[in-house]
Amino acid sequence: MLGQRRVTTFVDRGEEYDVIVEGDEKQYQSPDDIDNLYVRSRTTNKLIPLSNLLNIGENATSSRLNRYNRLRSITVTANLADGYALGDALDFLVDVTKNKLPEHVQVDYKGESLLLKESGNSILFVFSLALLITYLVLAAQFESFIHPFVILLTVPLALVGALAGLDLMGMSLNIYSQIGIVMLIGLAAKNGILIVEFANQLRDKGIAFEEALISASQQRLRPIVMTTFTTVTSAIPLVLAVGPGAESRMVIGVVIFAGVSLASMFTLFIVPGAYYWLCRHTGSPQAIANEIAKQEQ
Repeated sequence: MLGQRRVTTFVDRGEEYDVIVEGDEKQYQSPDDIDNLYVRSRTTNKLIPLSNLLNIGENATSSRLNRYNRLRSITVTANLADGYALGDALDFLVDVTKNKLPEHVQVDYKGESLLLKESGNSILFVFSLALLITYLVLAAQFESFIHPFVILLTVPLALVGALAGLDLMGMSLNIYSQIGIVMLIGLAAKNGILIVEFANQLRDKGIAFEEALISASQQRLRPIVMTTFTTVTSAIPLVLAVGPGAESRMVIGVVIFAGVSLASMFTLFIVPGAYYWLCRHTGSPQAIANEIAKQEQ
């Protein structure tokens, strides 16, 4: 009504021009100027002020309505303060949403937040799958389902050590620390393999169960200490890393250093004890072959 509006055209010297009706700008500079506008009534056929038909109010609203996953959405972006991780910020956002906003409000993620959520949800699956594959490979190697279980008892200890190291260094559980945790499955299991494999070899030679276990634990002590020392020492440069990308390398180094250290320390006690209680009624891998050889003689 107040904007420009083409109502007709006229021709002048062979050129056609638009005729545009435009209100006087001085008469609609504020909302109260609606009193200057009149419309004709259908019942009385008289002009009446437009203010008799409309009520004008002011309120704040968004200049644009965005949608995400087919729902009306508001995108919240922020920078993290010093000492706070992205996971802490997302937990705070979810807590505010539950306590301050209506129940129908939902929270979804984009960008780095989405990557963090996806990686956090997949670590359990990846870790479980890696643990299962390692168990099946060891079961095929040892021809037993109990011996690999004894070996992999050191993996939870390595996981505890890795999480304790991250907490002590003030680091978070991110994609790099998750990679290090998956690596710990192989690094922590190697010490248990040394003891169990050597004990089985001694039992294959006809040595008694307890004597074979004690002898394996004593003779494998030095290789375990040597391999642990080399693994932990190789992680020190990662822990002390500086320069671009140092944060990612440092996280992996801390996970390996703390996880392998704790797992190796308890391997000397957990693996022999578990082998003693769980494997005393099991035979060595070559027990059947040795029995057949004796009978053939």
